[in-house]
Amino acid sequence: MREPEVVALDGDTIPDGLVEAALSYERALAEDDVALLDAFFVDGPAAVRTDADGVLTGHGAIARFRRLRGGAPARLLLRLEVVVLSPESAVTIATTSASGRSAALTQVWRRTPDGWRIAVAHVGAPASALDERVWRVAGAPLLPAASPGALDGMTVAVKDVFAVAGQRLGGGVPAFLAGRDPETANATAVQQLLDRGASVRGVAVTDEFAYSLTGVNPHHPPTPNVLHRGHLPGGSSSGPAAAVALGEAMVGLATDTAGSIRVPASYQGLWGLRTTHGAVDTSGMLPLAPSFDTAGWLARDGETLLRVAESVLGASTTASAAGLVTLEDLRLTDPVAAAFDAALDRLGPVRRVAYPLDELAAAFRTVQAAEAWRSHGAWILAHPGSLSADVAGRFAAAQLVTADDESAARAALDGHALRLRELLGDDVLVLPSTPTTPPPLDIAPASLDAVRAATTRLTSIAGALRAPAVSAPLLGPRGAAGGLCLVGSRGDDVQLVARMLDLATELTTEPRS
Repeated sequence: MREPEVVALDGDTIPDGLVEAALSYERALAEDDVALLDAFFVDGPAAVRTDADGVLTGHGAIARFRRLRGGAPARLLLRLEVVVLSPESAVTIATTSASGRSAALTQVWRRTPDGWRIAVAHVGAPASALDERVWRVAGAPLLPAASPGALDGMTVAVKDVFAVAGQRLGGGVPAFLAGRDPETANATAVQQLLDRGASVRGVAVTDEFAYSLTGVNPHHPPTPNVLHRGHLPGGSSSGPAAAVALGEAMVGLATDTAGSIRVPASYQGLWGLRTTHGAVDTSGMLPLAPSFDTAGWLARDGETLLRVAESVLGASTTASAAGLVTLEDLRLTDPVAAAFDAALDRLGPVRRVAYPLDELAAAFRTVQAAEAWRSHGAWILAHPGSLSADVAGRFAAAQLVTADDESAARAALDGHALRLRELLGDDVLVLPSTPTTPPPLDIAPASLDAVRAATTRLTSIAGALRAPAVSAPLLGPRGAAGGLCLVGSRGDDVQLVARMLDLATELTTEPRS
């Protein structure tokens, strides 16, 4: 490693061993020596690491983050400046260069019986031309607004399943992207936003063929979850959700087949709307299961989501006055169960009904699988090895669904939808958006399968009803326990968002003593 320029800013003598420790830390970073990097941080809860994505507190949280990130980008240490606080402590400011861009790393070091250790580290990363965790392609903007309108000034992150003029459509699969020509026109859902004054910031990453709820795609770096660092961002609309959560776009244009808007909204503390099936034209959108595929939007706040929904769908913003009903046997984990119960207590009378959700979800998954294989099976067979093991396994199971299986499941699902709608009447269904908080990135595969099954048990309800569903971060402080979900009647999309805004006011206002 090239020796950097070392400067004591206050003229004091640099304590023995400090520079050597700082250089050893840089070498360990370059070699991704996780054990040595862990040893360089002080033990216990007082260690702190911050970067553009937020704060990690405690040695354990920092060590776990480092294990999961898969190494750091190569960088060159150019200059090390030192401020001596005492013979036992100092601050270092390291100027580094990576890919031609400079950055700064500030660290507070303490002398311990085991040598110099880092107590606080702030990583000042350089502005990247493209954050590949979030974007496949981006611009400033990528596409300007087509005309002034109600969405003037809004920037949009488009999920990589919508046609964007001049760009190739990738569907989260590099081999699929490589075989595509640039699109000659925008998908209808994209053009609707451009025609109302919004601009496209870029095309955001997605899970492979959108057939996942995790937000993990091995073809690009892990998409961040800024609300729950080190945890899954939720899929398949992870990219547009992260772009919105990071403030890199105001709106995420996404799809929801079995929860792909509601899950990342719940995991990342966002508002999200799955629209009534067919309410938004899906022309120019890559299909997964057309009987359930919908387009919708993600936003950081309900007012923005309402503005977009009203602009595109053109319905009245009068809030739904229907009663609230929930289902028994939701099988929620803590803290979701506790937060949901607390929310119901604040919302007044909520009718409870029993329904066999396991049967509904099983029928939904069978129909979804059959349609997913029809959508992509021929391409998958012609391009073996192009998908990750997880998604490939899901498609392999889908291939086994017979015509009789699909027919029976479709009849069962239609029956469930009819009976459930009769039970609900004109009432609005209220549920947690997800039954769990976001799992950690290193969750065991078997446990992740269980989370997926439990999640689709709830999210398939809106799909079966072909109904709108809105998620808002109202369970726990700042939505830390997940999203609250309303499922309404077909066509009541805008009224449903307005109703959720009213509930948000009720839930965030201090109760009277």
